[in-house]
Amino acid sequence: MTNNDIIRSIRYSFGLSNPEIIRIFALGGLSVTQEEAAVWFKKEEDPEFKPLNDLRLATFLNGLITWKRGKKEGEQPVPEKKLNNNIILRKLKIALDLRDEEILEILGRSGRRISKHELSAFFRKPGQSQYRPCKDQILRNFLHGLKM
Repeated sequence: MTNNDIIRSIRYSFGLSNPEIIRIFALGGLSVTQEEAAVWFKKEEDPEFKPLNDLRLATFLNGLITWKRGKKEGEQPVPEKKLNNNIILRKLKIALDLRDEEILEILGRSGRRISKHELSAFFRKPGQSQYRPCKDQILRNFLHGLKM
C-alpha cells in the first residue's frame, strides 16, 4: 500500500473534509495548504498527483491521535522519518483506542481472520523473536474493516 492509499482510506473511513485533514496535520505539527493536501488524494494516473512521504504520513497519524484522544501532556511525539505497516497499525490502534479483540473484529469484518498471537506479534519490537512484519494485505483488510 502507498501512503496515499492509507491516508485516502482513513479519510473515507472517518468522512474527513479537506479542512479537517489540514487541521489534523496541524495537530501533528505540520502546516499544510488546501492545494498540497488536494494532490495527495488524486489518483496516481492524474498528472497533478504527488506521493505522500513517510514523514508527512507519520505527522498526520500523530495528529490523528491528538484529534481522537486529545493532546498528550509533556513532549509531543516526533514523527518517524521511515514508516512500516507495523508502525501505521500501532498508531491507528492508539488513535482509535482499540483493544486487540476490537482489531480482530475489524479484521473479521473484511473477511480476514488471524489469531490474537499473530496480532500481538505486529506490536512487538523488531528485535524480539516473536516480532512479525505486518503485510500490506493485513493493513488493507484492517482499513477496509474500518470503513465497514
